[in-house]
Amino acid sequence: MTKTKTASSSIPDIYITRIHNPGDPDCDVHCESFSRLAEVFGRNTPAHRHTRFYQVHLLFQGSIRLQLDEGIYAGRAPLVFLTPPAAPHAFFADEETEGVVISVRQEVVRGWQAATPGLWSEGQMHDAAFLLLADRSSAPSEEERRLMDLGGQLQLEFRGTGLGRSPMLTALALCFFITLGRLISSRSHSEAPSHKSGEDLHIFLAFCDLVEAHFQQHLTVAQYARRLKVTQARLNDVCRRVADIASKELVHERVLAEARRRLRFSLTPVSELCYQLGFTDPGYFSRFFKQRTGLSPSDFRRRHQPEA
Repeated sequence: MTKTKTASSSIPDIYITRIHNPGDPDCDVHCESFSRLAEVFGRNTPAHRHTRFYQVHLLFQGSIRLQLDEGIYAGRAPLVFLTPPAAPHAFFADEETEGVVISVRQEVVRGWQAATPGLWSEGQMHDAAFLLLADRSSAPSEEERRLMDLGGQLQLEFRGTGLGRSPMLTALALCFFITLGRLISSRSHSEAPSHKSGEDLHIFLAFCDLVEAHFQQHLTVAQYARRLKVTQARLNDVCRRVADIASKELVHERVLAEARRRLRFSLTPVSELCYQLGFTDPGYFSRFFKQRTGLSPSDFRRRHQPEA
């Protein structure tokens, strides 16, 4: 396997839901056809990353040549590859290539992991994976058929407007990731990458795990760094190089994402929500939120909950 290295600081970070789902930029699960995304980025897509998302490409037809993290792969569909948050990837696909691209917020996937200990290993959560599915000489296995069926169902549900669309998407995505995890486990000594990501990426992903567990406690960057057994300067340097963001801002973004979600999907009074998110002063919370969104928490809620 050929190894390549690319400077993370030069790799653009694409916030997939804000670009491709402006009607609901805070959605947890995004599913789009490969061809639709290719219209925007092209089929010869240079290196990029999605710092805040797990992304899966499930291809039903065509072929692809892929740089995924530090590995280079090539294959004909059907195939699937998993890109963890911040892992760089680039690819060239032929004109016949089609499939679905599923992006799930990292905090959602981390929540599944926390709720179901032992379901996925740390390697499955942190490492990229590339799997060829059924080849021309054999029929798809039961798990492979299930994965492809779930990918199709996710695409249909994402395009629809039915009652309960959001929880249905989350439920389907969970089933999809469980099935993908089973396949990765069964192939752990074959197509799945044997190399490990760079040290910076592992530190970054471990930091993301800690932020997910403790963002409501408002730990300082120094406290996070001590838990990771690195210096504060090293942690900030890692975040800058991997995700082009300061470590403190990454924590703030996670708090902000939770505030936006609760303002949109709950009726909890703003003053109470402030304390739930670990703030001790409602006025400071309002200033924190408005500085980053341009709206006060109440105005944001009115805009996104017109009937509330």
